[in-house]
Amino acid sequence: MFEQGARPPEVARRLRVSRKSAYAWHAAWRDGGRSALASKGPGGFPCQLSDDQTERLQAELEAGPAAHGWCEDQRWTLARVAELIHRLFSYRYTPRGVSYLLHRLGWSPQVPAHWAVERDEQAVERWRTEQWSRVRGRPSSWARGSSSRTRPART
Repeated sequence: MFEQGARPPEVARRLRVSRKSAYAWHAAWRDGGRSALASKGPGGFPCQLSDDQTERLQAELEAGPAAHGWCEDQRWTLARVAELIHRLFSYRYTPRGVSYLLHRLGWSPQVPAHWAVERDEQAVERWRTEQWSRVRGRPSSWARGSSSRTRPART
């Protein structure tokens, strides 16, 4: 666009970017030509862990927090994963950096569902089929027809 004589405000409007970006692109183009506008790749720091280290981290995460001394609950918090990375590889990660790393490894940031060790799945299923159907049932008779939408309008 700059080669065709477009000014930065016009470029900004047509590409829906800020004027500041368009002026920065124009200065780069003016100083280095078209090659100066080529992408330099994604921003940010590269991952500190090698491929082998990320595979080991994946295996350690799958072993669970209890295998690493966290017995209170079985949650991998960002702080715990950062501590684990520091113990294993002597790298310091921020919680945000751990979040990015976990996403890259395919881990979800959601808290997993926790059940008591004593949980009896058969008893839970029995309750769902026998009790819940009775509790859920139909609404009581007093609730039927009491809505203002079901009453006939007075004229």
